[in-house]
Amino acid sequence: MNTYLIIILATIGAVALWLIYTFNRFVVLRTRSKEALSDIDVQTKRRYDLIPNLVDAVKGYMQHERSVLENVTKARTEAMAGAGSPLERAEKENALSNTLKTLFAVSENYPQLKANANFLDLQRELADTENKIQAARRFYNGNVRDLNIKIETFPARLVAGAFGFSKISFFETASEAEKEPVSVKF
Repeated sequence: MNTYLIIILATIGAVALWLIYTFNRFVVLRTRSKEALSDIDVQTKRRYDLIPNLVDAVKGYMQHERSVLENVTKARTEAMAGAGSPLERAEKENALSNTLKTLFAVSENYPQLKANANFLDLQRELADTENKIQAARRFYNGNVRDLNIKIETFPARLVAGAFGFSKISFFETASEAEKEPVSVKF
């Protein structure tokens, strides 16, 4: 066999292996990003399930604070219906976090409520859930970062363009106030 033919075949084989590896890497990164977004959904579902219990525990004590309870319920409903891009979903989730902050701030005016075991347990659960949501968002953003870097770097960029891999949006907060965690005071 001719030496040039061997070199050409080896080069074609190496390029083919690199294309397969790069394509598979894109698939892995995209799948990890989807999985991470699903983890956010799992944690926000947990939050949605806790909120009605929290509102019920608070209702008896806060007869004069109906608007706060209604705002929490409304924000929960809007967040649960949150289809759309990660940025749109983040905005709805952040609005819910802000209404929960208001609820906890108002609860400071009710000493009996602050001492209620159910309320305290729900506050702890909600704080734990908020921490898990933040961790899931960081995990998602880390996976999105890896995918976006891979899409933007050369020569992998050629494979991304050829097979339709595109950048994904990060899960971000819209304002500085929304970046503050839900305050839980005992």
